[in-house]
Amino acid sequence: MDDHFSGLRGATAAELADELRTLIERGALAAGDALPPVRTLADLLGMNRNTVVAAYRQLAAGGLVESRGRAGTRVSGAARSAQDGFAPDSVLRDIGSGNPDPARIPDPSRALAHAVGRPILYGEAVVDPELERWARDWVGSDLQPEAFSLTITSGAVDAVERLLAQALVRDDAVALEDPCFLASIHTVRLGGYRAVPVPVDEEGMTVAGLRAALDAGVRAIVVTPRAQNPTGACLTARRAADLRSVLTDHPYVLIVEDDHFSMLSREPYESLIGPDHRRFALVRSVSKFLGPDMCLAVTASDPDTAARLGLRLSPGTTWVSHILQRLVAGLVTDADVRAGIAAAADHYAARNAAFATAAASAGLPVVASDGLNVWLPLPVPARGAAEQLMRRGWLARTGDEFRLIPDAPSHHLRLTVHELDDDDRSALVTDLVAAIAAAS
Repeated sequence: MDDHFSGLRGATAAELADELRTLIERGALAAGDALPPVRTLADLLGMNRNTVVAAYRQLAAGGLVESRGRAGTRVSGAARSAQDGFAPDSVLRDIGSGNPDPARIPDPSRALAHAVGRPILYGEAVVDPELERWARDWVGSDLQPEAFSLTITSGAVDAVERLLAQALVRDDAVALEDPCFLASIHTVRLGGYRAVPVPVDEEGMTVAGLRAALDAGVRAIVVTPRAQNPTGACLTARRAADLRSVLTDHPYVLIVEDDHFSMLSREPYESLIGPDHRRFALVRSVSKFLGPDMCLAVTASDPDTAARLGLRLSPGTTWVSHILQRLVAGLVTDADVRAGIAAAADHYAARNAAFATAAASAGLPVVASDGLNVWLPLPVPARGAAEQLMRRGWLARTGDEFRLIPDAPSHHLRLTVHELDDDDRSALVTDLVAAIAAAS
């Protein structure tokens, strides 16, 4: 084993984490380098394995290392993983950002006056009463369990991170969709958890995949019921019922449903959360329809989970600004804003459908799925096609970035096409055909 590790002298988790951090900061351990398995390092240093686990968890919480399942725990890098959003400093036409159309984001100016009110002081309730009334109606009709509590967080990613942190310890297994939303991959890796991939097909998370994940001992499941990112798949009623049946024998596995597209979706909400499931959370962010800068999400969860989540959001620490809460409440209860959101939903669905039709006519069959993106299957590896598209002025995202275990090249591109007009759409389809031919 590397002399760096045999020379460690820390006796506590904090001391060991500090020594490992020093090795990383001084460059003795570089981005991508593997830390020893917990058992190996514990035996080498003659310490309890739980001490090593705690040290690794401290490093993961600070973003210095990340868990990569069978690949072990590795040092993170400054550009350690892909991120959603616009590509910086690119002269190419970005069709991989995953962003909503800025022209479809409601103007908050009129609602700003609604957000100004009596100042909130330490010790007061952390949820604005008006937002709570609206949110309870918003989520209540879609939850089968009758008892639930509401928590407001700084967006869906914040909610998922806190939900996992209050329920799991390092090396616990988490079931994630494969391919998966980038932020969920990052959250699990940086939290020091083990990601267990569950395949996704056109009806959502597969039954066989979920059953295998439960057999592997997962303690939490993160699932996207609609507009799954990147595939756009939505749970069907039949699939959701089959998944709930599998989960009947696992009532204490935490189910986290990230319904990120919510008010923009044209598909019905189907859920894994059965009426008797004991640990659950339905998370709905407002960022897709009110804009990414509206960092707020509503989480409806069982009372025990909500109580633990609330401890991490207590006044004086990190509760969500009541000004922001009031602003959101003012927007979502405005009839004109709601009409604009409905029009945006129609716009995204129509643009995705138009691209699917144009692609199919050119011999590129693709399903016009739910969400801000389309998931285009290719007859060639995606990286080669993406490189050829770059030569033609387009910047796309390959499916490789969304894979939990990249054991084979992806044959998919995730394309954000809703801002393309008819001419741009036609040009992209023509260039896709040429790119595929050149990459063959």
